[in-house]
Amino acid sequence: MMKKFLLIVCGSFVGVWLALTIFVISTILFSFAVIGMSSSLGKQSVAKHSILHINLSGEIEERASSDDMDMMSMLQGQQVEKIGLNTLVSAIESAQSDENIDGIFINCEGVSAAPATLMTLRRALSSFKSSKKFIYAYAHEGYAQGDYYVASVADSLFLNPVGAVDIHGLASASMYPKKLLDKVGVEMQVIRVGTFKSAVEPYMVDQMSDANRMQQEVYLGNIWKSMADSMAASRKIPFDTFNSLVDGVMVTMSADSLVKNKLVDKLCYPKEMEDRLKALTEVEEDDDINFVSADMLATDLDDEVSGDKVAVLYAVGEIDGSASFMGGSKGIVSDDIVDAVYDLMKDDDVKALVLRVNSPGGSAFGSEQMWKALDDFKKSGKPFVVSMGDYAASGGYYISCNADRIFAEPTTITGSIGIFGVIPCYQELAENKLGVNTFVVKTNENADLGLTTKRLTPVQQAAFQNMINEGYDLFTKRCADGRHVTQDSIKVIAEGRVWDAMSAQKIGLVDELGGLDAAIKWAAKKANIKDYKTQNYPAPSSEFDEFLNQFMQQRYEARLKEEMGFLYEYHKQLTSIMGRDHILCIMEQPIIK
Repeated sequence: MMKKFLLIVCGSFVGVWLALTIFVISTILFSFAVIGMSSSLGKQSVAKHSILHINLSGEIEERASSDDMDMMSMLQGQQVEKIGLNTLVSAIESAQSDENIDGIFINCEGVSAAPATLMTLRRALSSFKSSKKFIYAYAHEGYAQGDYYVASVADSLFLNPVGAVDIHGLASASMYPKKLLDKVGVEMQVIRVGTFKSAVEPYMVDQMSDANRMQQEVYLGNIWKSMADSMAASRKIPFDTFNSLVDGVMVTMSADSLVKNKLVDKLCYPKEMEDRLKALTEVEEDDDINFVSADMLATDLDDEVSGDKVAVLYAVGEIDGSASFMGGSKGIVSDDIVDAVYDLMKDDDVKALVLRVNSPGGSAFGSEQMWKALDDFKKSGKPFVVSMGDYAASGGYYISCNADRIFAEPTTITGSIGIFGVIPCYQELAENKLGVNTFVVKTNENADLGLTTKRLTPVQQAAFQNMINEGYDLFTKRCADGRHVTQDSIKVIAEGRVWDAMSAQKIGLVDELGGLDAAIKWAAKKANIKDYKTQNYPAPSSEFDEFLNQFMQQRYEARLKEEMGFLYEYHKQLTSIMGRDHILCIMEQPIIK
């Protein structure tokens, strides 16, 4: 009887596992089929009287993956769209010259992107207007600030009669967990250089310093002035009048008042907006509008090309940050960038390199390794140019400083030339909160260095401070050599201070205000090539690898959340801190909205 029972149980387990295996395989095959269908649709020719449809929704990333929506999101039924800035810009450029494209329709649903990314997109749309084709923008529920900044360049802005416009200016929020750390008994032992190096300030004090407040006020004020100037000019509203409307809690204004104050042009419901577009493109009332997606029009710059080329190498995210589960990593992996730079240096077809940097920094060691590889590339005689995105600060500036020319958007955040170390100590937590005492037996004075339940001794603290000072000296020397100025002059503008690119250009940290396209053209001219192609590096990872990594990561995190409850978020932050290098070139990233 027992034997029969065991056979039934084993058979049930086998059946369940077979069913799960079949389900997973079927799901994966279905996903690839959907992706394949999407790809084939993207290869269709553009019909006459088509409209490029730009949906301002979700995140805009530096570089697109092969699909707007990743496989994991598709499997989970999520509609979280991600699209690459390079895809959008390429599609707008293609639409400008495509005789079958009559215009652009921007559907505003709440975009998530930093000011420099939005500025790049806005400039591409502004350039499109020279084609004399139309740009219309519409918001069903309302224009969020990022939406409006981009859409304000349009010929006409349309809004639902019960919609809103939410323009409120810029604000940053920095969280200071010092009191919380004190309560739980965790001491963050900080060694830093730079009065403005505020990334570690929240671990040292419980309120914002005057220096940190001042630098944020300056760069936020300059960035907002640039954005507000552009919006006011596009809408033909005096700047002071526009700013006054912003200060008047604009989101509460009625739709009629928005029209009266020239913030939008006309009010209409979605069906009425559709009818307008049909009339513009000579589409019959009962027919569908010929909308074309950005993916369909964009040039695929990831495909291998032959002949003379300008390589665009993307360095996006934190430098050598905490590795994710199963060996994956988010951000810049310095070893991968180093390998890519040397490969490009040896490639005879690559005549110039544009490093696209969008990074707040990270590991000081990783930054130096990338600097060395880029310096070798430059010494090979090929032009090396940097194009800065939203951030190119601290370690992000370290890898940029030696370029032949540095381009940045006016709203790029850069500088933050400083260095620090953070060594957590759990002595108070272990001894007084948990009741765990640590006893050490050692052969040498510093044999217990790195033991997190013991504080650094004064000798160890001084040794680490000396190491940080030497790191700062090397960082400022790299900047001085790269910018062809004295090290003392760099130290005057360093101290960890964060600058907007407009200010950075005035003090010599940036050469020219402009986007990636301007950097590519300059690099090609410097390399003395006219007939060339652009290619992106590194090659994107496969959809299947990405799917498996995301699947395993999410399963692992879901289990941790279930077991740890509210403690999971604290665990996540501590794991991130412990997973980083202890010596960092990274800027504080306040929440800006």
